[in-house]
Amino acid sequence: MLNLEVIRFASNVQLAETAAKEWLNLVSGSPSAHLVALAGGRIASLFFDAVTEHAVAADVSFERVHFFWSDERCVPPDHPDSNFGVAEKELLGPLGIAADRIHRIKGELNPADAVTEANAAIGLVAPLNGAGLPVLDLVLLGMGEDGHVASLFPNAPASVVECQTPFVAVRSSSKPPPLRVSMSYAAIATARQVWVLVDGAHKEQALLDSLRPGGMTPLARIARSRRQTRIFTDIPSEPTPPVPAAKKT
Repeated sequence: MLNLEVIRFASNVQLAETAAKEWLNLVSGSPSAHLVALAGGRIASLFFDAVTEHAVAADVSFERVHFFWSDERCVPPDHPDSNFGVAEKELLGPLGIAADRIHRIKGELNPADAVTEANAAIGLVAPLNGAGLPVLDLVLLGMGEDGHVASLFPNAPASVVECQTPFVAVRSSSKPPPLRVSMSYAAIATARQVWVLVDGAHKEQALLDSLRPGGMTPLARIARSRRQTRIFTDIPSEPTPPVPAAKKT
C-alpha cells in the first residue's frame, strides 16, 4: 500500500457529507489564512452542497479562506463546463465569499496566458517552499475512470509530468474540452493535505490500480510524491465482479 489513507462510505452522499464536515473543522480551527484548491466534477457538486448546508447551520466564517482551483477547462467562467462556474453557483455565491478571496483560473484565456496569470496570483498569496512552489493547506481532487486527477491524464507529455511551476497548460486532454490548465504534480506534492474524492462504480479498476505499489495512474504518482494522501470513496474494497451473461436457451 502506498502512503494512502482510504476511507470508505456506503454512498457518495455520505462521502461528501463527511469530507465537508472535516473541511469545515479545518477552516474553523485555522488560526490564520486557510488556502484551499477546489476540484470539479459531480462529486464536487455534492461536496459544495454539503459544505453550504453545514456552514450556514454552524455559522462558519470564511473570512480567512482563499480559494484556488486544482484545474480548469479553457472555457469562459459562465460556461457549463467551467469548474469555477459550478463553484460560484453552488458554494462561493451562497456563502457570500468576498471577491478578493477568489483566485480563479482564467479559462477564457489561451492556456499559456492562463497559466502565467494563475502562477502569478497564487504566488502573491501562498507561502513558498524552498523550490519556489506555493504551499496550500488543502488540495481537493476528484479522480476519473482512467485514474486522472485534476487535468493530469495518463500518458501526459514530459512537459506536463515534469513541470516545476504551480500550474501547467494541458493541450491534449483525453476528455473534452482538450485545452485545460492544471495544478502541477510538483505543486500538489507540496500541499499540507491532499484529499481525493472518488465516487462511481465505473472507477473501481482505476482506484484498484492506483492503490497498488508500482501503480502507474496519475493518482498513484501523486501518492508516491507525498507522505500521506487521503482518499474518500464509495467504492468497495474489491471491484464488483461482472454479471455473468445469461445463458442462451
